[in-house]
Amino acid sequence: MATCRSCGSDDVRSFLDLGVLPLPDALRRAAELQQDEKRYPLEVGFCASCSLVQILEEVDPEEMFVANYHYYSSFSDALLRHSKKNVDNLVATRGLGPESLVVELASNDGYLLQYFVKHGVPVLGIDPSPGPAAAAAEKGIPTMETFFTRELAEQLVANGKQADVIVANNVMAHVPDVNGFVGGIAKLLKENGTTSIEAPYVRDLIEHCEFDTIYHEHLCYFSVSAVEALFERHDLHLNKVEHLDIHGGSLRYYASPTPDPDGSVERYLDEETRLGLDTQDFYDGFANRVGQLKTDLRELVARLKGEGKSIAAYGAAAKGAIMLNYVGLDHQMLDFVVDRNTHKQGRYMPGMDLEIRDPRALLEDKPDYTLLLSWNFKDEIMEQQQEYLNQGGKFIVPVPHPEVVSHAGVHSH
Repeated sequence: MATCRSCGSDDVRSFLDLGVLPLPDALRRAAELQQDEKRYPLEVGFCASCSLVQILEEVDPEEMFVANYHYYSSFSDALLRHSKKNVDNLVATRGLGPESLVVELASNDGYLLQYFVKHGVPVLGIDPSPGPAAAAAEKGIPTMETFFTRELAEQLVANGKQADVIVANNVMAHVPDVNGFVGGIAKLLKENGTTSIEAPYVRDLIEHCEFDTIYHEHLCYFSVSAVEALFERHDLHLNKVEHLDIHGGSLRYYASPTPDPDGSVERYLDEETRLGLDTQDFYDGFANRVGQLKTDLRELVARLKGEGKSIAAYGAAAKGAIMLNYVGLDHQMLDFVVDRNTHKQGRYMPGMDLEIRDPRALLEDKPDYTLLLSWNFKDEIMEQQQEYLNQGGKFIVPVPHPEVVSHAGVHSH
């Protein structure tokens, strides 16, 4: 990228280079392990003009979200609870009913829209991934299997469709043409409609050293300053911002063609200015902290391995692939990975060739330690794995710094 994805400025400076890594969702079958894997640079920069943090390379979206996408949102109970609460709140506060329309961009397998349907609210899902889109259609959720663009928004409006609410969770970061995406939202919203957009918060990412949430699918890492500038460009008023604990710390953005501020946006902008999120300085020490985490985690795993301990990993998500590849934890260091997602079981993690198995393998093989790659769902996973913990199993939580956790509590290493 020669210029900023949002404002077009050429003042984008790199502050972290994670190396040349395979696509984190390109899980392989056993027969493919001998083939060469495509690898792409993963480097992050800061735009001095509009404060947007972004990766400096781009991979064809077809390759990421159509050919290699095995993420089904419904496999996470915590995400389902989070989504239902969001829906119940939107139905109540926006007065949604049978005359309304809710459109979700990146609707996946219908994990969220199903709750609007239960309220009797008409919905439309838009998602380019064939597997999840088919799963949504099976649930009776009208879904268009395509990418959302300004052109698609114009086509929907021409067909008499305008949205009271547009939901877009964990997708704005995935879009190469972020201006086309937000311009499409502005087009599709009714004058008094609102967005409900969730995206990981760059402040949490930096402060908690969550470098593994940086991957090829995540092109942008948003602050309120960067989002306000982006929305303003398309005549959308950012009216309200809420902080959420999900995915290591996220923000939910409510924007509308009509101004209706509640004061939260001002508070966030003031705080970001105070902390320097709109300056290069805030990001400069990050690479050193990431390097330290890599060293600490490698040393911990190597020491346990040297003591003859067996180590597995939990979570075959993209962040797990980044963690394993950047730190260099392969089948010499770890035995296997487990994941609840049945679509991933039997495949292998990119770059590291670790087999993905059913979580039951933790009880069958009883590894001494399990590296918790899906640390963003730590509480949910440890609850599900109570039996493993009771039998003496321990988890290694890698972020913000590696520590060992057993049911008796935390042990620092």
